[in-house]
Amino acid sequence: MPETFWTVRWPDGTEEKLYSPSSVVAELFEAGARYPVPEFLDRSRVAMERASNRVERKFGFACTSAMAQLDRIEAKVRTFPHRDGAEVTCIRISQ
Repeated sequence: MPETFWTVRWPDGTEEKLYSPSSVVAELFEAGARYPVPEFLDRSRVAMERASNRVERKFGFACTSAMAQLDRIEAKVRTFPHRDGAEVTCIRISQ
């Protein structure tokens, strides 16, 4: 369950390095792929929930870092105007 980072480019052109306590993000995101904002948010929710669950199975407690990352993703998504076609690009995934 290696820590994994994935770097994204938000619709406003900014880039951000995101954190997961598990490599599960590589199951849901692909480097170079672009995701409509709602799909990116859905995939992020699934990834962070699965990552937290993996930590809980291994260590006996949920991962607050995964949930905190999800909170930051949700907050960032709220800053974008709801316009059709806005996408988030997954630039890279690394461990």
